[in-house]
Amino acid sequence: MAVIEVEGLRKEYRSRRGRTLAVDGLDLVVPEGGVFAFLGPNGAGKTTTIRCLLGLVRPTAGRCRLLGAETPQDLATVIRRVGSIVETPTFFPRFSGRLNLELLGRLDGIGRKAVSDVLERVGLADRADDLVKTYSLGMRQRLGIGAALLKDPDVLILDEPANGLDPAGIKEVRELLRRLGDQGRTIFVSSHILTEVQHTADRVAILSRGKCVASGPVGEVLAAGRSAGLIVRVDDMAGGLEALRSAGIPASADDHAIRVMLPPEEAATVTRTLADRGLYLTELRPDEVDLETVFLDLTRETPKEASP
Repeated sequence: MAVIEVEGLRKEYRSRRGRTLAVDGLDLVVPEGGVFAFLGPNGAGKTTTIRCLLGLVRPTAGRCRLLGAETPQDLATVIRRVGSIVETPTFFPRFSGRLNLELLGRLDGIGRKAVSDVLERVGLADRADDLVKTYSLGMRQRLGIGAALLKDPDVLILDEPANGLDPAGIKEVRELLRRLGDQGRTIFVSSHILTEVQHTADRVAILSRGKCVASGPVGEVLAAGRSAGLIVRVDDMAGGLEALRSAGIPASADDHAIRVMLPPEEAATVTRTLADRGLYLTELRPDEVDLETVFLDLTRETPKEASP
């Protein structure tokens, strides 16, 4: 079952300075369950897409469906099954975390037990009665996710939940999202912290200039990225680079290593070429492609767009 479906989504903003195309014919399908990461450079259209999904802005063209309901027109039929954070969550700083959630819960008829359960789930039970002003940024963000969980939603939509957090706060949010995804919920999260995404998400979509340029399980997106090469180190780095290039082997170097653009199964060619020049390896290993590398390769050629 598809939890989120986006077809031909286009959103254009108009101002005195002219028109800004934030989303340009986006197609996206998010299946049920697990953590789905929505990635893209600043201005790629991530937040605008989320706003369209939640009925906060109306698309210029295209369709959005959330849990099978057309948005924004039929959003009311499924909104209780959806929790979201689009902006940085704001709470009363002189109230406790518990009281803040209880006040929010009253708007939807949610009782104290449900609030306590949510505080336990986001790891704040032991600090629930402390004032929010004493919370770290990571704790406040977890409290925000707790607020989004009050209705016990099937889908959680989070826009940059780790933005502005220190490494400890990022780790807290990462572990929480992973737990929620493992419980069978669908977590749709936009992020720019790629190393965290690779260890958290089950699936990803990469957005560039309002278009989806890659989508699928993390492993498949990595496999479809640029071919992995070889990392080579020798005592004479300059000589090693020259030897490889002279033999017609594509290679580049930085201060630490030579990167050879050959598949790992051709490692013997590299070894033999260097040995013929009297150069012997101190290191030879596959250059594994990570999500950050794939992301940069897919978005490098597209200039940053100043869209919402």
